[in-house]
Amino acid sequence: MVIPTDAEIRALHERYAPTPEALALVHTHCEIVCAIAEQLLDRYGHDLDRDLVRAGCLLHDLGVYRLYDGSGRLDHRNYVSHGLLGQEILTSEGFPEELSRFCSHHTGVGITREDIRVQGLPLPEGDYVAESAEEQLVMYADKFHSKKNPPVFVSADTYAVSVSRFGEDKVTRFKELRRHFGDPDLASLVDTYGHALI
Repeated sequence: MVIPTDAEIRALHERYAPTPEALALVHTHCEIVCAIAEQLLDRYGHDLDRDLVRAGCLLHDLGVYRLYDGSGRLDHRNYVSHGLLGQEILTSEGFPEELSRFCSHHTGVGITREDIRVQGLPLPEGDYVAESAEEQLVMYADKFHSKKNPPVFVSADTYAVSVSRFGEDKVTRFKELRRHFGDPDLASLVDTYGHALI
């Protein structure tokens, strides 16, 4: 598999972003998630495919662009579908499933058929759960930064509390990921990007 370069991924972001503001928000978030994942790789993931993780981080939120309307407003109600929208983009661009899954399998700590049914989520029935170690790391790193307005870094403890609203199984899954990959050091990224830590 040929993994796209950072420049090729940036060009995809530029092609699909509806506004410069959306590009800045989403692409910067992807870069931050990448920095978090690479930090965790340095400590815990020497056996993972570093290039694949990097590409997965930089591509994972591409589908967010499809949720902006003509005036630049984001459709928050259907936000949960951004992963599948990203997978559709990458598939249409000819990327292999191994890359497109980073889009569809990173939301929360995984979305199951049961989640879709119980929560009435606007998604086709299926399991969208990170499987490979690379997918798990990208999904995990994504939990530590939010694109809310203004964007913020999220501590592991804060995320652990927030995920509890989706059920004890999600709390357990996050604990497992945390035990496996460890907590990132967000202080230097807070300084670099100027986003608050909550």
